[in-house]
Amino acid sequence: MAKTLTQEFTKGLWNEIPPFRLVLGLCPTLAVTKSFYNALGMGLALTFVLVGSNVLVSMLRKIIPAEVRIACFIILVATFVILVELFTQAYTYGLYQQLGIFIPLIVVNCIPLGRAEAFAYKQGVGRSFLDGLGMGIGYTLSLSVLGAFREIFGAGTFLGGTPNVIKVFGPEFQPFQFMVEAPGAFVCLGLMLCVMNMLGKK
Repeated sequence: MAKTLTQEFTKGLWNEIPPFRLVLGLCPTLAVTKSFYNALGMGLALTFVLVGSNVLVSMLRKIIPAEVRIACFIILVATFVILVELFTQAYTYGLYQQLGIFIPLIVVNCIPLGRAEAFAYKQGVGRSFLDGLGMGIGYTLSLSVLGAFREIFGAGTFLGGTPNVIKVFGPEFQPFQFMVEAPGAFVCLGLMLCVMNMLGKK
């Protein structure tokens, strides 16, 4: 039975949430989640690229030759990545500096290319839009939760890197530096995968 439009959107929020169910896009997931702000910015950037590329691939699917579809997908994804990069440079330069190379690398991120190949190339515009939006929001929520957890316990702050930074703990708090280092990213991701699997079984 074909999925309803609601199911196309909500699948990316839990059943097929990219980092934890599909296990895709783990490189930026680990690299940019030192703070909630960076994680949220990366998630929103990928959501914009994912929705835009899904819609465009769906609109052009009947005229894209199957033999060169992957190359076409990369070009379409790159178009939206350039827009995101220019926007962040112009309006959120601090975030642009923090995310660094990971914005351009959205071009080869497994999630936009995977959704283009597995879904948008075979479905209509409406379903492709909802698929991209759901996957993007799910990815953004995943990064944001992971980033908030690492920042709160690794730095004792929330919204670090912004003028509205919040000191979560008192002055005697000793940050757990391990949380904002690379090994801490793997440990936190593993713990979240464990929790997701336990909740999924229930």
